[in-house]
Amino acid sequence: MGLIHIEMFATLDLVGQAPGGPDEDPEGFPFGGWQAPLLDEVSGGQVGAAYQGTDALLLGRRTYDIFAAYWPHQKGGEDGEIAALFNGIPKYVASRGKPDLPWADSTQLGPDLAAAVDEIRERHENIKVVGSLNLVQTLLREKLFDRLDLWVHPIVLGVGKKVFDEGAVPANLTLLEPPVASPTGTVYLRYALAEGTPGTGDMSAPDRGVGTQD
Repeated sequence: MGLIHIEMFATLDLVGQAPGGPDEDPEGFPFGGWQAPLLDEVSGGQVGAAYQGTDALLLGRRTYDIFAAYWPHQKGGEDGEIAALFNGIPKYVASRGKPDLPWADSTQLGPDLAAAVDEIRERHENIKVVGSLNLVQTLLREKLFDRLDLWVHPIVLGVGKKVFDEGAVPANLTLLEPPVASPTGTVYLRYALAEGTPGTGDMSAPDRGVGTQD
């Protein structure tokens, strides 16, 4: 059974909307492209390494359109390796409409997302979800993912769509490796979905050594 990996870029207040450019999300969001000033060799290398071993992409409609307009035309340079990977593997698109899918080896998912994800897991080992914030929120809410790679950037925007929206459900995650900070202060966190829901406790219990002060 394959794994669904979510690759997500977010701010300190967990805004994940339009990190790549001003025209990425034309909904009046004033900070499109917020990630660009914070990119450095360390975080760029982390992103490249995260894509290694990918054998399928799972994308939302808007991200698919952006990728389909860009990656097929990249033949070399810094983006050449990722372009070769993305262009050569199957792309699965979650959309309620009837989108045109011109990018080679692209398939629209059926209306039952959970069933579609199970089918993709049967076919592939490592499926990456890149961008696609609306789809990511659904995958998080339905627990239809296995890994979450999260790059948290040292800015606060105060507006924009957040990675975890109001429909988020309680869940436990396990940190897979120690966090790594890049020179610009971006922190790379790798999590796996864990069983159960968050527990609770009492920090003022005597054995905790925590209590109110007189």
